[in-house]
Amino acid sequence: MRLRRFAFTVLMILSVSAMLLAGGSKEEAASASGNPVLRVAMECGYAPYNWTQPTDANGAVPIADSNDYAYGYDVMMAKLIAERLGYDLQIVKLDWDSLVPAVLSGTVDCVIAGQSITSERLQMVDFTTPYYYASIICLVNEGSEYENAQGVSDLAGATCTSQLGTVWYDVCLPQIPDANILPAQESAPAMLVALASGRVDLVCTDMPTGQAALIAYPQMRLLDFSGSDDDFQVSQEEINIGISVRKGNTELLDAINGVLATLTVEDFNRMMDEAISVQPLAQ
Repeated sequence: MRLRRFAFTVLMILSVSAMLLAGGSKEEAASASGNPVLRVAMECGYAPYNWTQPTDANGAVPIADSNDYAYGYDVMMAKLIAERLGYDLQIVKLDWDSLVPAVLSGTVDCVIAGQSITSERLQMVDFTTPYYYASIICLVNEGSEYENAQGVSDLAGATCTSQLGTVWYDVCLPQIPDANILPAQESAPAMLVALASGRVDLVCTDMPTGQAALIAYPQMRLLDFSGSDDDFQVSQEEINIGISVRKGNTELLDAINGVLATLTVEDFNRMMDEAISVQPLAQ
């Protein structure tokens, strides 16, 4: 879920280009079964939200134009929505910067990829109600001088990084006093490798990503300052994660919101726990 942001001007260029190259969205395109198809975009590389795997184990879904399969929390949510609405599901694998342009152009019908519902994104797409709520945490290696930090101020002077185009990198890391902020990493796996290799003292991410990281990297330790007076300061929009659709597509927006209204925070957490439990360790 990602608590991600992007450079607004760059994304506008991508979005306009995409709109010029393609036509409008049509989620009613029929599948071989005769059912309408819901085309859902995600990165397929951001466990536990979404990842790529070689088989359909645990209920993974084929990735369009690929021999691989996608699974994770976002795929679980996409499957549930498609089933409830009577659609066949198609997962489209795209890089992060291509997700919103794909919705705008009609290449896909919606994005389920851990997008936070920011005011910047709301200028270009419509969002559903949240389908997950994620708090911000830090990860350090066992034995780190920051292992027992009780708040952001205790991280003073740390060498750190996070993922490119995220509020973790753009908003949170600058709040650490005297932080030595290294260039942002291209992906969440690259961010975790930077920490595991000792190139940085800590990384900032969200709770599900941190929980998943502890499985793949048991030497890491999770720092959660939520509820304290020395936590990262972020707006509510940056921790509410929604599903984006093309602006004005109220039919699909209302339909998805109808499904989400039947779910509780406990349902979200249960699904996320399940995704974490089956994620590939390499993700």
